[in-house]
Amino acid sequence: MTGKVLITGGAGFIGSHLARSLLAAGAKVGILDNFDDFYSPQTKRQNIKDLAAEVFVADIRDAAELQKVADRGWDSIVHLAALAGVRPSIANPRAYIDTNVTGTLNVLEAARGAGIGQVVFGSSSSVYGASGKGPFKESSPLPATLSPYAATKVAAEQLCSVYSHLHAIRCVVLRFFTVYGPGQRPDLAISKFTRAMLEGREIPFHGDGSSQRDYTHVSDIVAGISAALDYRKTPYEVFNLGSGRRITLAKLVGTLERITGKAAILERLSAQAADMVETWADITKASNTLGYRCKTRLSAGLRAFVQLSAA
Repeated sequence: MTGKVLITGGAGFIGSHLARSLLAAGAKVGILDNFDDFYSPQTKRQNIKDLAAEVFVADIRDAAELQKVADRGWDSIVHLAALAGVRPSIANPRAYIDTNVTGTLNVLEAARGAGIGQVVFGSSSSVYGASGKGPFKESSPLPATLSPYAATKVAAEQLCSVYSHLHAIRCVVLRFFTVYGPGQRPDLAISKFTRAMLEGREIPFHGDGSSQRDYTHVSDIVAGISAALDYRKTPYEVFNLGSGRRITLAKLVGTLERITGKAAILERLSAQAADMVETWADITKASNTLGYRCKTRLSAGLRAFVQLSAA
């Protein structure tokens, strides 16, 4: 991928990895981020401190400021800026609507106003909600979401569809399945569990351990986003980006125990109503259409993550 790419949320976990990869491939990259305090803004600044990218401190909720940035001649926007997290969205749903829905509308309007022809949108496996047993296909019905966060992602996907149809903006929606790797957000399970186990603290363990997740290494997600930036076939498309495999919470903890050499101290908590029982991606469509491959197996990715965390 070459050209000029604006990444909203570009100082975050996935965005900063993507920026680094695109710059290495010869693209010109802009990073737009508001450096909010959902987790340490200093961490985000560290993520991008050595990147040869233009950085814009702006909020996607500010339509006028966003338009100024969009008007700087970008070929594509990768829209990753969002309020993240299923559980926090329950406590503050209005903020999630403002950022994830209205913010996405602002991004699409800015793209329309600036004549930007392609938007790649970072959605979530949470949209599958109560869809039943996986693996989930992009054609799977979305009968009910389980959290305000998931609902905002469904709404944002629909806005992408509308703007593709009405305004000839090619929109590629990517449903990410539980991304992990270096620099992972500290509130996510692998990061939280690893730190706690290395420090001999309790880990929050919700339910009986039978819930399952499809964990996907950030390097594979970045490869999928890059492929989506090169996609030119249809005006609107949705792709799963996952590993195509899943693991139970109990087995994840057991794997981390073996890698760290530490016994997990479990803080037993009840299952949460907003949590999906299972996420599991069918990646056939992304494989056939984008050439997407999940190259990092969970065991290798976890080992590397633990080594980095222990350093």
